[in-house]
Amino acid sequence: MTPPHPFDPLSSQEIDLTAKYIKDGYPGQNVIFRVITLAEPPKALMIPFLEAERSQTKHAVHPHPPPPPPPPRVALVQFYLGDSSDFREVRVDLGNGMRFDEAHLKGKHSYIDEQLMQEAEVACLADKGVQDAVAQLELPGDAVVCVEPWTYGTDGMHDMAERRLVMCYLYMRIGNHEDANHYAYPLDLCVEMTDGLEIIGIFCLPSGENERMTPASGGIRKFDRSKIHASSEYHPDLVTERRTTTKPYRVVQPDGPSFQVEGNLITWEKWRLRVGFNYREGLTIHDVTYDGRSVFYRLSLSEMFVPYGDSRAPFPRKAAFDLGNNGAGVNANNLKLGCDCLGTIKYFDAYLHNTAGEPVKFPNVVCCHEIDDGILWKHTNYRTGNAVVTRSRILVLQTIITVGNYEYIFAFHFTQDAAINYEVRATGILSTTPINTGDSVPYGTLVAPGVLAPYHQHLFSLRIDPAIDGYQNTLLVEDSIPMPLDDPNNPFAIGYTTTKTPIETETALDTDISKGRVFKIINETVKNPINNGPVGYKLVPHYSQMLLAHPSSYHAKRSEFCSHPLWVTRYSDRELYSSGDHTMQSLGGEGIESWIRSRQSPTVSVRNEDLVLWHTFGTTHNPRIEDWPVMPAEKMLVGLKPVNFFTGNPAVDVGISEQAVNRSVLVGGEGEGEGEGGKCCGEGGSE
Repeated sequence: MTPPHPFDPLSSQEIDLTAKYIKDGYPGQNVIFRVITLAEPPKALMIPFLEAERSQTKHAVHPHPPPPPPPPRVALVQFYLGDSSDFREVRVDLGNGMRFDEAHLKGKHSYIDEQLMQEAEVACLADKGVQDAVAQLELPGDAVVCVEPWTYGTDGMHDMAERRLVMCYLYMRIGNHEDANHYAYPLDLCVEMTDGLEIIGIFCLPSGENERMTPASGGIRKFDRSKIHASSEYHPDLVTERRTTTKPYRVVQPDGPSFQVEGNLITWEKWRLRVGFNYREGLTIHDVTYDGRSVFYRLSLSEMFVPYGDSRAPFPRKAAFDLGNNGAGVNANNLKLGCDCLGTIKYFDAYLHNTAGEPVKFPNVVCCHEIDDGILWKHTNYRTGNAVVTRSRILVLQTIITVGNYEYIFAFHFTQDAAINYEVRATGILSTTPINTGDSVPYGTLVAPGVLAPYHQHLFSLRIDPAIDGYQNTLLVEDSIPMPLDDPNNPFAIGYTTTKTPIETETALDTDISKGRVFKIINETVKNPINNGPVGYKLVPHYSQMLLAHPSSYHAKRSEFCSHPLWVTRYSDRELYSSGDHTMQSLGGEGIESWIRSRQSPTVSVRNEDLVLWHTFGTTHNPRIEDWPVMPAEKMLVGLKPVNFFTGNPAVDVGISEQAVNRSVLVGGEGEGEGEGGKCCGEGGSE
């Protein structure tokens, strides 16, 4: 059996072995496993291993010394011992079972998973006090009450260190169809609950601008039946009209895909990379090279924060860290052939675990496929009329997560011109709150009778660990600025130049579209033979509004990455999450800004060093009625493009587009096969 690569996620056997080592270390005690995942090897050990591995590949024809032995396989484990008051973390060497770096995580909490959410819903509906409160609403006879549990966003109202809390918001659906849209009927009730399923409060929600949250014991208003409507369903069983004008669209690759997969290693169009997957980040990308040259060591989504802008209690508690509090991996969808990804698909499975430490298979959590992306490059020689055109092919690695009401589609796109794009699409259903008939509030949109969709933000943190022709890189800020009018070299007042500022120390940086600001990751020691400048890649940011909450708020204290669109830090093996390791009910002071502040005396250099970039991007989502009842995907795109990395267009060698291969047809069936215009190059060109 081939041994795992150091970047490969833990196998089911390794999860079993890890759980055994932990249980053996605490005989007779109840161990509740929360995390069993790969502790990635220290970078200092991985670099010589990866370089030897690449050298072995390059010299495959001739004998070459074997690479050094791989670093030890180590598992990171987090668990409760006995109950939720004793939270611990330890690392386990899977080769010898040795435990090390054990820590008692006092005041910290584990993420909340689907199992606890389901248990919370059952416990909430079974509670006599909740049942009495619901009865006072006098709901329609065919109403079914639903509970939407949320992780508790810190608001200063409870001791966050003592125990995990869950907020349960109540909804109803009309009828017996399980997929009826319960978000169309937010009820005026919410419940506070501990992770031990103890209910500590039942409250009436504010339904008007000047209303406040009040104890349910003070009286509950009857449900306003004028809010019942029939326009908020999305499921095909409940939507009577579907358009019939869309003809089938099939992606056919008669010779199979252009990529090759060996385990978690993918090679495609000069790209070589490894796929990773874990409970928290979900999809990760490792050891990215292009045509044998190193480009990036690791790419991942570090965190995402979804703060809501309704300041009436309890809605400030809607402040979701969807990775740290919930986990992108544990909430990954089982992707379906012909639905989530089209074409010739390679799926990757993952193994996670349950609270007993038993491995659980998560099938089809990542899909790998190719897409056509239109024209890659084209030119028509106007003198001869001859055109040359190539079409762009993209390799897509995609995962989708469902966190409560929202879906997020995360995809890395690798292009033939050596760029990498990271695409996020947000879809799903708006989180809704009740509003009185005829009322309006300034921090939300009325999307249906009695249904308020509050304003909120989605802010993502993309972690970029570069290796641009090596592991010592520099961040260069380049601005385009007009030349002064009195400059003798600018007689026509149209000239502009660039300023280039290397970043010396760890810091936050801002975008500036008025200066066309570009962030370049360069290797100052490797020169391009054409212009003798440093080779590099540039970040093409997704321009976004940063966090709107005041810096004094818990929202801001807990989400330090959200205050600036870019951060640069020196690499550290254990700095992976830009809001800190433990976001559940965190109080702040644990993220990227705190790391930098802790190292400011003396300051830490990032010039010609092993550095990491963290790009904050997202969307300020003030809902539209068109986002209801299910939201069209909102697309966000971040780019990483080569800058003076090559001696020319790296895609100039991509095959020319030919009708004989593409077999496009004219409407009505004319021109099928090679037919007229069989080549896309030739006299007069061809479209």
